[in-house]
Amino acid sequence: MIPRYAHRRVSEIWTPTSKFDRWLRIEILAAEAWGELGVIPAEDVDKIRGASYVLERIDEIEAEVGHDVIAFVTAMGESLGPESRWVHLGLTSSDILDTAFATQLVDSAGVLLEELDRLTAAFERQALEHRETLAVGRSHGIIAEPITFGFKLAGYVAELQRDRERLITARDEVAVGQVSGPVGTHSSVDPRVEEYVCEKLGLRPDPAATQVIARDRHAAFMYALAMTAGTLERFATEVRHLMRSEVAEVREPFSEKQKGSSAMPHKRNPVIAERICGLTRVIRGHLLVAMENTPLWHERDISHSSAERIVFPDACELLGFLLTESTRLVDGLVVNPERMRANLDLGGGIVFSQRVLLALVEKGMAREDAYAVVQAAGLRAWDEGEDFRSLIRADGRVATLLSASEIEALFDPAWHLRNIDTTYRRLQIGEEK
Repeated sequence: MIPRYAHRRVSEIWTPTSKFDRWLRIEILAAEAWGELGVIPAEDVDKIRGASYVLERIDEIEAEVGHDVIAFVTAMGESLGPESRWVHLGLTSSDILDTAFATQLVDSAGVLLEELDRLTAAFERQALEHRETLAVGRSHGIIAEPITFGFKLAGYVAELQRDRERLITARDEVAVGQVSGPVGTHSSVDPRVEEYVCEKLGLRPDPAATQVIARDRHAAFMYALAMTAGTLERFATEVRHLMRSEVAEVREPFSEKQKGSSAMPHKRNPVIAERICGLTRVIRGHLLVAMENTPLWHERDISHSSAERIVFPDACELLGFLLTESTRLVDGLVVNPERMRANLDLGGGIVFSQRVLLALVEKGMAREDAYAVVQAAGLRAWDEGEDFRSLIRADGRVATLLSASEIEALFDPAWHLRNIDTTYRRLQIGEEK
């Protein structure tokens, strides 16, 4: 991933040094297991524990042999003496590749979960702060009925909670290793070696690996990343809509020296939100690659390998970046309650049309007739710029059923908000967890 969109802690997990350190540990653990089984002499195991590698040497050897694991094993062996003959005993390349890959995914998920928790906490803080900040709910992009801005944000808390569960499940699903030799039959490596290595790495042995770990596990992991990114995109899209000049209910944080346009000095553009939307598309594209990696030939091929080396580090790093960007967006969000209230009052209270409809029905008017009365007033308020509340008051059919005080009460937003605490309780926002 280019540095512009990288997450430092996640990026470190995917560096060549991190990868080869993991390979080295697996080779050493396998030697230890063979030692406990009495296959490798104890003194040779001790020497293998001190093995190392030279990064540049691996590159040199790979350029000659065209095989990265052979290059690594050779470079590792060069740091040893005669005991190097025990390195990679009974193993095949995928034993090292897939097991190390699992640890990288698990470690990446750990960082991503930390960032996800930070973002969730930011949403919870804003949801509590704006629990009673009146706003207009919209459907189809059209104003609908009153809500609070905090209630809107609470919906994202719920989605992030589901994202967390999905990511934990996906992390657990990929937390498997294999040290089972060619085609996975354990013919050249004792199953106890596999169990030892996996236990030391915090993994489970894959119960039915072939020569590779089946890639449905990895596709599920990528799905969890893509779904989480989708949540971030949904909020970023909301911010972009609410930040439009004609709406102006929120805006992104904008620093003192920041500039929005090279040509138009007045601009404050939703650049963070747009960046989140754009990069989410990249992760979704990587999901397609991960899914297409699942149908490998027979017990093993490497059609997945080259693509995986791109899409998984990219997706993990991108999601880490997007989570931190989203936290910055939520923490720095500038909310305009006055504009929210003004938009709620557009048309003179047309957002209360259902309340008027229901009141007329409860007073005995046929629903179709009541709908026609309210719709006519609502459309006239929209199309001719009149005041919906005044039109309702002036309608004789309404006046025969509802008093002036009853009509006034229908335009109180409190009726629409009386049960939103249910959502806060269900999500435990503001409560000790």
